[in-house]
Amino acid sequence: MTTSQTPARAGRREWVGLAVLALPTLLISMDVTVLYLAVPQLSADLDPSSTELLWIMDVYGFLIAGALVPMGAAGDRYGRRRLLLAGAVLFAGASVLAAYADSAQMLIGARALLGLAGATLMPSTLSLVRVMFPDPAQRGVAVAVVMTSFSVGTTVGPLLGGLLLEHFWWGSVFLLGVPVMVLLLVLGPLLLPEYRDPEGGRVDPLSAVLSVAGMLGIVYAVKETAAHGPAWTAAAAGLAGLALGVWFVRRQLSLPEPLLDLGLLRDRIINTSLGTYLLGLFAMGGTQVFIALYLQEVLGLSPLLAGAWMVPASLGTVVGSLLAPVLVRRWRPATVVAAGLALAGLGFGVLAVTGPDDLALLVVGYLWVALGLSPMITVCTDLVIGTAPPRRAGAASALSESSGELGVALGVALLGSVGTAVYGAAVADRLPAELPAPAAEAVRETVAGAREVAAEQAPELAGPLLTASHQALTSGLNVTAAAAGAVVVGTAVWAGRRLRRVPVTGAAPAEGTPGASGADGADASDGEPAGRSA
Repeated sequence: MTTSQTPARAGRREWVGLAVLALPTLLISMDVTVLYLAVPQLSADLDPSSTELLWIMDVYGFLIAGALVPMGAAGDRYGRRRLLLAGAVLFAGASVLAAYADSAQMLIGARALLGLAGATLMPSTLSLVRVMFPDPAQRGVAVAVVMTSFSVGTTVGPLLGGLLLEHFWWGSVFLLGVPVMVLLLVLGPLLLPEYRDPEGGRVDPLSAVLSVAGMLGIVYAVKETAAHGPAWTAAAAGLAGLALGVWFVRRQLSLPEPLLDLGLLRDRIINTSLGTYLLGLFAMGGTQVFIALYLQEVLGLSPLLAGAWMVPASLGTVVGSLLAPVLVRRWRPATVVAAGLALAGLGFGVLAVTGPDDLALLVVGYLWVALGLSPMITVCTDLVIGTAPPRRAGAASALSESSGELGVALGVALLGSVGTAVYGAAVADRLPAELPAPAAEAVRETVAGAREVAAEQAPELAGPLLTASHQALTSGLNVTAAAAGAVVVGTAVWAGRRLRRVPVTGAAPAEGTPGASGADGADASDGEPAGRSA
């Protein structure tokens, strides 16, 4: 018989502490986007090769994705506040190092350190939320605040970066993180509790290496294939990553104290939430690339104006994230998640019929996608960390973040490849017959190549060429959005069925509800209360 207990409610100290926890989340997302505007100045100063420039841009995300699982486990074992503060020190130091880097190699190393630091911050933040807010209703609000901070950081990062670059050198964009981390180091010990697994043992070093190397190989292969097409280096990295991942899983099953408790994945609520999160961001990641290209290449907007037209979707993400905890008090999580995904499906449908000169339609469709996916992200994140036992919250948070990272990377690679293939085929059918073969090949490769070729042609040839490339890119966006819409609608049906027994937030789970005592009858909570009444 399930015993209903009223969880403790958070007070003023916890809510002020939540504001402190929002700081690193804001910064992590800002650091993902803030560098884009600095690339021209950075390239002129450091003169990186094309490969070095790619690593400068991508190594941060690679290291975050690769190190999330071991860092989440380390927080469970050694203390989440301790890991959060250590990550803040590393992030501040690496930010200074990046700001004053005098070579491409130095900047790559600094960005890698920033990625490692970022991997300590996100799982520590969400796992501390799990401890500070045991009441499900309050925890839902707290998770929404954290996810909103992430969205706000993504929006304001390019704006703040552009402002700094107007007056200072390119390295100034990295110094944004220093005062934020100093504030976290001052307020964290005063406002944040310490928590670690009372039964935790040591972190297995080999498991940590396998986790990081395996994830790095997979993410690198996916991103490289998306950016440059199939290559033996990307294939080798992907196969090596998969092999290391299999080794990692087999080792976890044999260790008495595994780095990652794979029993978490047997819980129906957790594995469904992780899968839904991954598929939702898969759809978003694959489409965002073409939205950005459409705004700049087809409509001819500057990066700043293109970013400004993406602000409504960012605001939609904020609104959707903050509405999520309110909605799950009235309707079951399955209903909220499925309805949100259905709305996102409608948004993708609008993008699928957007024409070469339909800015308003693009903005509306993208807004609906953001409004639909953001409640899903917040609810699924809350379900994962709320269903996991408190002592495994760090590992659960890392799994949640890893699902998101993988979803975006796979979406860019797979859906991006589909859209690129559609572009190549569509533009080939529309090219002027008199265009030289080498130029035609460059046009078929990318829309940027089409722009460069058009600049070298006579006006009577350049106009039809650009029109052909713009129509072809729009076709790529349409097909990609249609595929993304099919994915989210299918996910809505799947998630709605699998989560249908999870009760409204604050209600006690019924006898035998998956997650109340582990999925499908298996106890996944190690004796801790699980499910929405945790």
